[in-house]
Amino acid sequence: MNDVIYGDGAIRRPSLHGTSVENTFAGVLSFMRRRYTRELEGVDVAISGIPLDLATSFRPGARFGPAAVRAASVQLSEINPYPWGVDLFDTLACIDYGDCWFDAHNPATIKESIVQHARTILGAGAKMLTFGGDHYVTYPLLIAHAEKFGKPLSLIHFDAHTDTWEDDTPDSLNHGTMFFKAVKEGLIDPATSVQIGIRTSNEDTLGINIIDAPWVHEHGPRAVIERIKSIVSDRPVYLTFDVDCLDPATAPGTGTPVPGGLSSAQALAILRGLKPINLVGADVVEVAPAYDQSEITALAAAHLASDILFLWV
Repeated sequence: MNDVIYGDGAIRRPSLHGTSVENTFAGVLSFMRRRYTRELEGVDVAISGIPLDLATSFRPGARFGPAAVRAASVQLSEINPYPWGVDLFDTLACIDYGDCWFDAHNPATIKESIVQHARTILGAGAKMLTFGGDHYVTYPLLIAHAEKFGKPLSLIHFDAHTDTWEDDTPDSLNHGTMFFKAVKEGLIDPATSVQIGIRTSNEDTLGINIIDAPWVHEHGPRAVIERIKSIVSDRPVYLTFDVDCLDPATAPGTGTPVPGGLSSAQALAILRGLKPINLVGADVVEVAPAYDQSEITALAAAHLASDILFLWV
């Protein structure tokens, strides 16, 4: 049993497991106070940020998303998260790996920088939970995950938008075309992939199963969970959560908000009900704190991320 660490567990805790005693209003703001390190030996999940917002089509600012989600996670590390009632980190060895570095002034190199970032973590045997940044970051993450776990993967995608619009150029930075790329390159299998919360029009969804927001509201989380599980079955699945899946009343701090979305209660219930799935990687993206109100978007994102971690326990 390790001695209790009081304060700054992100840099002082000697073990990957356990929880330190922190003042929620102070200290080093890693995600859920996990240890900041680039050492990957013995790590189950590496949490990292990709502070990119060069691919946005409306409001920028998601480059500040990873920092906002980390700051909003302080209460989650204070007590055992609801409704699980256990300390996640007694069994799951998690670190905060910091942020992916890329040259924002040389956009042509960004995709490969993200792919290499993911390859390093996955190559060490750790899973990835990643914070955007805009939703483009999921595309290079899928490249690395498909290399590791075999392609095509299944995709569980929470969003207001399908992001399957036809690409303008093959190497464009565009947060509305990533899954067009992913389908065309064989990274994901449309027939065993599903998008939840959609409420924008797109003539061609490339065969991906759609559970739109009105269906969620009419049928409820339990029916959504059953449909998702029937679609992905036990296949290796990557989960991506764009916070604009949530209604702007719940998550105003995002780049392309669309009314009529899911509540945080609906989204959390669906995520919790997915256990167990064969989850190989996940991200939470598009938190743009400049448009947030009282941190409610970042708070929602942090809680979603915490529940994603529980899918690996």
